[in-house]
Amino acid sequence: MKSSYLPSLTTLVVALGCDNSVCSAFAPSTLSRHHLQSSAPSHRSSSQPTLTSTTNNPHGPVHNSAASNIQLHISNGSPDAPKTPEEDAALQWDLFTRHHVEKDGEWWGTWTSYDYMGDVVDSTVAAVSLQPNEDTSSVTQTHRILTSSTQSDCDTCFSSSNVKTMPVATYTPSTLGRRHRCGSVGMVVGPSLLPKSGMMSTELTLRHGDGRVRVTFQHAPVWERGVEPGSCPPQGLKLFRAMVSKEKLRSSAVMSDDSTEGKFKGPPNADEEKDSPPAPGNPRFFRPVPPFAWHNKWAGTSWTWGPQSGDRGWAIQEMDEADSWHGRPMGDTTSVWSLRLPGGVMIQCPRVIIGGVAGLCRLAWLPEDEGEVGTVDDGNKAKLLRVEASVMALEPIISDDDDDMMVGFYPPSLGSLRCDVLEKVGELEGATLEERERAAEGFVWSEVEDKADAAVSVASRETMKPLEENPSSGRTSAPVDEVLSKKIEADPRNALDL
Repeated sequence: MKSSYLPSLTTLVVALGCDNSVCSAFAPSTLSRHHLQSSAPSHRSSSQPTLTSTTNNPHGPVHNSAASNIQLHISNGSPDAPKTPEEDAALQWDLFTRHHVEKDGEWWGTWTSYDYMGDVVDSTVAAVSLQPNEDTSSVTQTHRILTSSTQSDCDTCFSSSNVKTMPVATYTPSTLGRRHRCGSVGMVVGPSLLPKSGMMSTELTLRHGDGRVRVTFQHAPVWERGVEPGSCPPQGLKLFRAMVSKEKLRSSAVMSDDSTEGKFKGPPNADEEKDSPPAPGNPRFFRPVPPFAWHNKWAGTSWTWGPQSGDRGWAIQEMDEADSWHGRPMGDTTSVWSLRLPGGVMIQCPRVIIGGVAGLCRLAWLPEDEGEVGTVDDGNKAKLLRVEASVMALEPIISDDDDDMMVGFYPPSLGSLRCDVLEKVGELEGATLEERERAAEGFVWSEVEDKADAAVSVASRETMKPLEENPSSGRTSAPVDEVLSKKIEADPRNALDL
C-alpha cells in the first residue's frame, strides 16, 4: 500500500553537509556520547540519494545546544534507534512529557466545532491539563471546562469564574502508546473508536513555544444511498465533525479551585496579543496571514514513523512541489475535506474513509512571521509546522472456517506519522504574484502543464459532443466522463454516492 509520510528523496540532505542549527531537532536523549562522537554518514553512489539523516534531539528544536551530526535510525537498525518496546516507550514518554506535559500549567483554548459544511456548530472555553506526579512516572489528564465567568472592570470589585473539572485518564510509560504517538513537536491520539457513538476519533497536536494547535476529526459510520443503515456493516466512515482549539499555556495556580476569584485569562485573545506582543519563539494567533504566505522556500527537519521502519529523522533543504501540500488548501483530490482558518491554520482529512484505503489527516500551522526590520523581532524567520497521520479503518476480520464470511472489523490503526519543523529560507523563484495567488487557491503552476491544458481545452471545444437525451429520466445528461472513470479507478471513494 502506498504511503505518503516519507519526504521526496530529492529533498534529503547528507548529515555531513547539514547546518547544525537545523540538525538539532531529533535524536533520542538516551544516545550515548560514544555514538555522538563516532557516528558518521556512510558514502554511497552519487546516483542514489543518501538516506542518512541528521539529528541530535528528536524532541524538537533546542535553542543554544551544541549539535553533532549523527546517523539516526534507518530500517537496518542504527545504534541510536529504539530497538525494543521498552526503549520505544521510553522515547515516547520523553517526547510526551517534554512537549505537552506542563507541571502547574494548563492548555487553555476555545474548542470550536465545525460540521461537514464547515459551519461552526459549537464553541466551548476549556483547558487540557496534563499534570505529572513528583517523579514524572505518571501523568494525569483532566479537562477543565469554564461554565461561567464574570469579569469586573473596576478596581474595588472582584472577577469570578466557575470551572468544572472532568477526569480523563492517567498515563504511564507502558500505557501511553496504546493511543498516543509522538514525533518531535507533534502528536497524534488515535485513531480510536468512541464507545457510545461508534465514531472514530483522530486527534493531531502541534506545539510552538507557549502555544499549541489541536484538531480532532470525528468520522461516523455511513451506508450507500438506498441501503438501510444498520442492515449491514458500515460501508464507510464519513466526516461528521472537526474540532479546532488554539491553546495557550496558563498557570494552573490561578484556577486551582472550581470557583476562583481573580482575573481569569483563559484562552488566547486579540487584546492580550496587542497589548503584550508574544516574544520571538511564541506564536501569534490573532494576526492577518495572507494566502501566499504559505508559498515560500522552507527548510528544516522532518520526523517520520512507520510500523515497519520505526522512527527516522530527515533534513529537508528544499521542499518539492509535490510535498508542499500546505500550499494546496483544497487538497490533492476531491475526496479531501479541508478548512483554512484565521491565524495561519489549515486542516485536511478524508471526506470518507473506506476499508483498504489509507486516509491522511493533516494539520499545518504558521505560528510566526518574519520579523520586521528595526523591531525586536528583526532577524526572526517565519515558521511552518506540519503533522500528518495516515489512518486505516474498516479492515475486515475473515472467519477461520469460511473465507467468504466476515465476522467483524479490526480496530482502526495508525499507518504512519510525520512531523515537520520548518523555517522560511527564501522566496519562490520564477513565480509571479499571479501564479502565487493561483497556488494559494489550490492550483499548482507549471509552464509545461499550462500549455498542455490550453491545448486540451482547444481540442475539447472542437470535439465536444452535444448533451444526450435520457428518455428514462426526462432530462439531459452528459456522456460518461473519461476523467471521472480514471478518478474512480485511482480512488474507489469517488464512486461512492454517500
